[in-house]
Amino acid sequence: MTNPERDPQETVASTGDVTCGIEVLTPRDVPLGGPRAMRVRRTLPQRERSLIGARCFVDHYGPDRVADSGGMSVAPHPHTGLQTVSWLFEGEIVHRDSAGNHAMVRPGEVNLMTAGQGISHSEVSTEATTALHGVQLWVALPDASRHVAPGFAHHAPVPVSSEGWTGRVFLGSLLGETSPVSTYTPLLGAELHLDPGARLDLEVDETFELGFPVDSGVLQVDEREVKQDELAYVAPGRSTVTLSAGSEEVRVVVLGGPPFGEQIVMWWNFVGRTHEEVVAFREEWQDRVVGVTDGREVRAGRFGIVVDEPLPPIPAPALPNARLRSRG
Repeated sequence: MTNPERDPQETVASTGDVTCGIEVLTPRDVPLGGPRAMRVRRTLPQRERSLIGARCFVDHYGPDRVADSGGMSVAPHPHTGLQTVSWLFEGEIVHRDSAGNHAMVRPGEVNLMTAGQGISHSEVSTEATTALHGVQLWVALPDASRHVAPGFAHHAPVPVSSEGWTGRVFLGSLLGETSPVSTYTPLLGAELHLDPGARLDLEVDETFELGFPVDSGVLQVDEREVKQDELAYVAPGRSTVTLSAGSEEVRVVVLGGPPFGEQIVMWWNFVGRTHEEVVAFREEWQDRVVGVTDGREVRAGRFGIVVDEPLPPIPAPALPNARLRSRG
């Protein structure tokens, strides 16, 4: 998914509330363009927290009625230096990218796209989709791997369950399950359902920092209440985190990984290391979109061309009147 803001921010204004050693991040509302736009709730990045493990971007959307919003129609747009993780609760999306991948995004099936040195892709909800509901996650690639060739992986995890809970592990290892999807830093990704009144003592890697974005219900993370659409952050150092549901069912996504340990520059759909690098990425994409006017031939370049996608590519927004800053 693209970052659709016409004036993308380097950081966002909200800050976390820390109680009982757990930080709760509240989202901001972002439209995906246009007056009937589908809207997302963005909990990462925040002014005080840019990353959870290698994750640098967490969007949560829906349930969104396609009849009202028009659904998802994200035209070809570029990415560098990251992986995108698509996880749906409801609906269906067609993914096409410039590496030649054409895939469906369906509930309970993870799609992971590696941008690496550069890729472009589109995401369009199917005609049969009446509602869209899910999360979109971005993962920053470490410096040693951020120029890899683009790639794509798909996995449908088998649900695991015990008394009061059901889970699907789509990245990393949890609940005795391990995903086969390969990543460039250790990552954790899972969907959990807790029945009303259920409690789960979740065994986790104590070197990981963790994020718990709540999709529905009210979740208790140890002693801390986390409401719908909020994200609970837990610092490294715990081998067990207790999750509890109140009087209603809870659906929560579990995210994790060791602290990233690198500074990144993230603007629009690009992850780089310097202001100059991101400016160069934007210039190369704009040459692809609008065509160059100095006699040079327009080439597909690092971002390629999304085959069989009728939507025209999205132009990049204007850069801010200041240097882009690193964070991490």
